[in-house]
Amino acid sequence: MKFYRLREDRAARYTGDLHAAHRWVLPGIQPCEACGLGATISAAQYPCVDLSGLPEEEQKKLFDPWPVSAEEFTRLRERVRPLAPPGAVLESGTVFGPLTGTGSGHFGQLFMQNSWSLCMRREALERLQALGLRGLHGGPLNVRFRVKRPPELMDLQLESRGQLHPDCLSKNHEPPCATCGRDRGHSLPEPPILAAASLPTDLDVFRLADASTVILASERMAEAVTRLELDGVLFRELEAR
Repeated sequence: MKFYRLREDRAARYTGDLHAAHRWVLPGIQPCEACGLGATISAAQYPCVDLSGLPEEEQKKLFDPWPVSAEEFTRLRERVRPLAPPGAVLESGTVFGPLTGTGSGHFGQLFMQNSWSLCMRREALERLQALGLRGLHGGPLNVRFRVKRPPELMDLQLESRGQLHPDCLSKNHEPPCATCGRDRGHSLPEPPILAAASLPTDLDVFRLADASTVILASERMAEAVTRLELDGVLFRELEAR
């Protein structure tokens, strides 16, 4: 099975742009006094998760990404956990709820505002779902468009799966801090190499667990998008070993 990284098709004629953000976010964590490291920031997005049932005071604390104590972060994370999907990534920077704001321009069938988010027109999503592609779960945007016939875009909620192969990672990796357990992690290698044994066989589109800004698609997904002549993104094959 081949796997591909999704990227925006910058050569396309589309001018779509969203001035929008998700409603809630898990905040950062204050830097460790011993090593100075804060929390790793995740790009995971759960647009279908509704936190409006939480008390208003709790919601206010989830509007602001400003770092809080490790204890307060853990408390907030556990308030969110019952409302999130099983296995959801609940790290600093993880966002919830629909994209809210304004939009302008002309959008393709698939749309990436950045490398870590994926939207589709509703009709494109439904056509792919009808082919039996897996992992395609999305929620509507809460976005105002300045056009008479606005696009009906769906924001995809992707599972986090798969790992990078050790061969593409730096061997000079510092050990975790003895006080807080955090480490500096790895910068994303270019090109990334995937660990084949870690890649899912039950999903056709997902977020790479080791690098949350990377969205991957299976060969089935790439072929279906091409066959249906859906536009807006490019598929770049990645090595898996």
